[in-house]
Amino acid sequence: MTKIDFSIFDEVIDRSNTGSIKWDPFYLTKIFGKEDLLPLWVADMDFRAPQPVIDALVTRVKHGIFGYTGPDPSKYNNSVINWFKRRHNWDLHEDWLVFSPGIVQACTYIIQRFTDPGDKVIIQDPVYYPFASIIKNNGRQVLSNQLILDDSYYRMNYEDLEEKAKDPRARALILCSPHNPIGRVWSKEELSKLGEICLENDVLVISDEIHCDLIYPKHKHIVYASISEELAQQSITCTAGSKTFNLAGFQHSNVIIPNEKLHENFKVQMEALALTIPNAFGALALQVAYDEGEEWLSSLIQVLERNLNFLKSFINKNLPSVSVIEPEGTYLVWLDFRAFELDSKELEKKILEEAKLALDSGYKFGAGGEGFERINIACPLSILEESLERISKAFN
Repeated sequence: MTKIDFSIFDEVIDRSNTGSIKWDPFYLTKIFGKEDLLPLWVADMDFRAPQPVIDALVTRVKHGIFGYTGPDPSKYNNSVINWFKRRHNWDLHEDWLVFSPGIVQACTYIIQRFTDPGDKVIIQDPVYYPFASIIKNNGRQVLSNQLILDDSYYRMNYEDLEEKAKDPRARALILCSPHNPIGRVWSKEELSKLGEICLENDVLVISDEIHCDLIYPKHKHIVYASISEELAQQSITCTAGSKTFNLAGFQHSNVIIPNEKLHENFKVQMEALALTIPNAFGALALQVAYDEGEEWLSSLIQVLERNLNFLKSFINKNLPSVSVIEPEGTYLVWLDFRAFELDSKELEKKILEEAKLALDSGYKFGAGGEGFERINIACPLSILEESLERISKAFN
């Protein structure tokens, strides 16, 4: 394989006029009320996808015919199966795979199919805020099992989880693994204990593992369903290449369901919604990424580790009142500004108006998020440095 030049990750690429939700002035104004912001918010990298993916897409575009198109089942399924065996030591079967246009969408369809209006779905906040939205928007109730922050380290509150899981209307739990925004990579022991509680109370685990490939050295992602047959049979795993390879625009993900009854039930849901065929490019991009993108991913993780170390060093030197909740995975970093004793709106206003940054404000992530900000470090080092200089200037 050709050695990848790290400098490709430090090229500042102009993303204007591409409809980028992260960068486009229209979207910045719509979401933040201002367009003159440096955006490090949504989980979208400022790096080009692996070159083999780009080459395969260009070749497909040059073909020029874009009729109804599905992936080659044998090649595509093998790519997915081999990736999870190679990267995560998980033996999955092609009969477990179901296409979905995205993981948030998949979680929505699962909730619609396997819970009833008025039922409760457990989330572990502060957590990815669309979870709460899709629960409420579908007439279900959010049941908060808030994580415990202990000396800049988050852990699960199992005592509270047991109480919440005993609720007869608690039908499902959305597990964020690795966790967004706090960056925890849950251990086998932690996941097993959660699984025992959910098994005892007949709570379906919806495991969002979209960040599973973005793990820092010394840590290892454990696929929840790989722990035991019992956990596999009472869980649904949601995966995608959108974070790993920056492919979110293709709206393509895989829902993996070992339980035959759950699998068939979910397929009925997707057929009812007429969501059975991916677009012509999403499956191709993921297949090539899984087959030929591993070296690129290895380089990416080293770049993210470098960026993370730079951020920690900068904040330690210039913003000692800000605490970094060091991530074990993902390219998202959870920053603790509570020492400044600003309420959530004051903190948000300072970031927007004085630092002129678009970050994700912590209060949006639910209970325990007040006083925090989430920053995306998957960008050229020059952009990260500029963003940190702006924060330093605003708070000093």
